[in-house]
Amino acid sequence: MPGGNLADRLAALSASATGDDGVVTVTVAGSGVVTELQLDDRAQRLSAATLSNEILRTMRRAQASLNQEVAVTVEETVGADTEVGRAMLDTLIRAEPEQPAMPVMPFPSFQNVPTLPQQAPGNGFESGRDSRAR
Repeated sequence: MPGGNLADRLAALSASATGDDGVVTVTVAGSGVVTELQLDDRAQRLSAATLSNEILRTMRRAQASLNQEVAVTVEETVGADTEVGRAMLDTLIRAEPEQPAMPVMPFPSFQNVPTLPQQAPGNGFESGRDSRAR
């Protein structure tokens, strides 16, 4: 079991992850804070919703990788069976980011399209009709 101060070793940790398509790369420090975000030029072709989802998904991957490194470091320094080790690992389990149950679909956009040939899109409540002609 290699020695060393747990706090010093945790402070030196970092983890990176890259998205499936290679557009997003995220690096997190030992504290879990994002320290680097790299976007490929192909990110400009993605919609804002797609890009933000890919950033969050990649960030979760980096944090999960960091959690694995922290678990190994705890085992190597203080041991997972000690009180400190159990407390650290319990903290990791509680800090695990929740994954969405289902992907969130964007809200549909609606257009004012006439359903009958004689209707024309209007600007008020009575679409296509002159409100004076009653």
